[in-house]
Amino acid sequence: MEIVNVFETKSKDYKKGIKESFPVTGMTCAACASSVESILEHTEGVYNASVNFANSSVLVEYDNQLSPNDLQNALRAVGYDLIVDVENPSEVQQELQQKHYQDIKKRTLWSAILTLPIFILGMFFMQWEPGKWVSLALTIPILFWFGRSFFINAYKQAKYGKANMDTLVALSTGIAFLFSVFNTFFSEFWLSQGIEPHVYYEAATVIITFISLGKLLEEKAKSNTSSAIKKLMGLQPKTLKIIENGEEKEITISSVQVGQTILVRPGEKIPVDGEVLKGNSYVDESMITGEPVPVDKTKGEKVFAGTVNQKGSFQFTAEKVGGETLLSQIIKMVQEAQGSKAPVQKLVDKIAGIFVPIVLSISIITFIVWISVGGDNAFSQALLTSVAVLVIACPCALGLATPTAIMVGIGKGAENNILIKDAESLELGHKVNAIILDKTGTITEGKPLVTDVFWKDKLKGQNEYKQILLAIETQSEHPLAEAVVNHLKEQNIEQTEILSFESITGKGVQAEVENSSKYYVGNHKLMVEKNIEIDSSLKQTAENLEEQAKTVIFFGNEKQVLAILAIADKIKETSKKAIATLQERGIEVYMLTGDNNKTAAAVAKEVGIKNYKGEVMPSDKASFVEKLQADGKIVAMVGDGINDSHALAQANVSIAMGKGSDIAMDVAKMTLITSDLQSIPKALELSKRTVLGIRQNLFWAFIYNIIGIPIAAGVLYPVNGFLLDPMIAGAAMAFSSVSVVANSLRLKRVKL
Repeated sequence: MEIVNVFETKSKDYKKGIKESFPVTGMTCAACASSVESILEHTEGVYNASVNFANSSVLVEYDNQLSPNDLQNALRAVGYDLIVDVENPSEVQQELQQKHYQDIKKRTLWSAILTLPIFILGMFFMQWEPGKWVSLALTIPILFWFGRSFFINAYKQAKYGKANMDTLVALSTGIAFLFSVFNTFFSEFWLSQGIEPHVYYEAATVIITFISLGKLLEEKAKSNTSSAIKKLMGLQPKTLKIIENGEEKEITISSVQVGQTILVRPGEKIPVDGEVLKGNSYVDESMITGEPVPVDKTKGEKVFAGTVNQKGSFQFTAEKVGGETLLSQIIKMVQEAQGSKAPVQKLVDKIAGIFVPIVLSISIITFIVWISVGGDNAFSQALLTSVAVLVIACPCALGLATPTAIMVGIGKGAENNILIKDAESLELGHKVNAIILDKTGTITEGKPLVTDVFWKDKLKGQNEYKQILLAIETQSEHPLAEAVVNHLKEQNIEQTEILSFESITGKGVQAEVENSSKYYVGNHKLMVEKNIEIDSSLKQTAENLEEQAKTVIFFGNEKQVLAILAIADKIKETSKKAIATLQERGIEVYMLTGDNNKTAAAVAKEVGIKNYKGEVMPSDKASFVEKLQADGKIVAMVGDGINDSHALAQANVSIAMGKGSDIAMDVAKMTLITSDLQSIPKALELSKRTVLGIRQNLFWAFIYNIIGIPIAAGVLYPVNGFLLDPMIAGAAMAFSSVSVVANSLRLKRVKL
């Protein structure tokens, strides 16, 4: 008989297993995320499960004999669900999130409306007897309808021996309610023992309303989570045109096969990866390279899915389709980078698993101790003190500590043109010690501009020549021509008439004007080919400009070069100052760009960056982020293009420029509205101040519980005969919440 090593077999299967991301529904806190992870990891056939609470998804590696439905059933048993077997799971999840958000919003609003009269009655009219019955009538719908989710979730957690913040909320509000109901119906029981029968409906309802508000704020943030994947998928057209037997035919993207000939017209997106077969055009590949200038595509050139064709038409052969395309790979990389991150773990939720059992234990011990030593009023004192422990230990202050500071911090960021979508990034920002900057559109404007124009010495009739140049460049399809046209139009130059126009692939254009004179606009190769004389001073100037990493365009007639134009992507005025500020704070600044090394070196030198690299592919950027993270760095990535999306997803803190692509802004957790790099030091300072506020809030919340719980349990009774009334415990709870909110509001006055 063959002996099989179980561990070895699992390891082998692991390599053959399926790795897939699924949307998760039903998660309300980070403790839920932990539960989902734990349940899936303990499901037979699952090797690894990583929950991303921020975007409500789970990345599961499982045996290929296991089906997604098996995973779904495992979670359904505990009250969660996976979205499987649907055409567009992300869309379904988005709809469910929106519906859930609206539901919580409605419940929180009604809960607040009904809580207000209960609070007024409980605080100011507690001696008014009918007030108890009014409060009871209003409390029932708040607890068991608008706040039912707390009790349902607590029950589901309890079934599997788990606890979260819902458990504590359900217990404290439930016991306070039951105790109040008893006091409402059987007030004589306490009166006969000389004790005033207080009710605590306001404590129970205020807790539900406050916690619901916290959930609403959290859900709002979650409903606005990244739709980057959806938008990336939207880059690929749904249909495409193929040439079959000399005829044009429209098919779906899913039907395309390797080897088919595909037709692409002006303005259309390229559907799959392939090689140009016939025709030529300029293709905008900024999503891959980050380069703002479209690339000339002729026969034999490679084209990529998601890139945009400009003015020309061409046919190409499909080489990579479906999940093999570069766009699909980018989508997959972004998904995995997002899914591989540790779940957002709020400190409150981490503590809940310990806090809940401890509070319960203290409450039970308190009851037992008082029953044992309480004397004549043992039961009443035991019940009051144990309830007081549960009420005072309510996690309201803990629950509000982080979200209120985050809310104010995000508001403060918005005032300073910094949009923050992710609380974790705001919390992490102050730890950043390495920043990676993209060049195009981040350090630079991201728009080619004419920077220099040099005319031949002693040249007469410049204005006429400018009119001819404008007429030629207006006809040209070359992307750089637009920069020349804009430059001349700013000078109010009017174009002349031209008789003929011809594009010379890879070199430039030629045109004929009214007097049959020919003019040429293009690169140095064109001038040499046409034997056009270049003045020595212009030639030297052109070389100098190229050393500055500028693109040089030559304009000449049949005899001589009349002018040279330099085109470059202008550096933002504030970039140098912002980079200097970051370096002064001890943050390492790196620049990675898809542009050539000459340009990268010139830009890096100008802005004072020592660490830079040119000709970098999107995956290389993400790998560099990983390398820095492996060295123990907390990395911030700043970018503006689709090409940056993988690196943005991988980074600890991701920042997008407001004038960049939608994809970059969706993947990134922070967006700089003004595209001004000086906002980055402000964002990091804001993070520092916000984290300080959170720590202060949590300190006060914990101190309140550390001092309050023992007092509620009656530790002062042997000293001075003091027993904490649950009503006072409820007021103390409210005060702790107010103090936390007030401390958070101090952030509004901070100058960045």
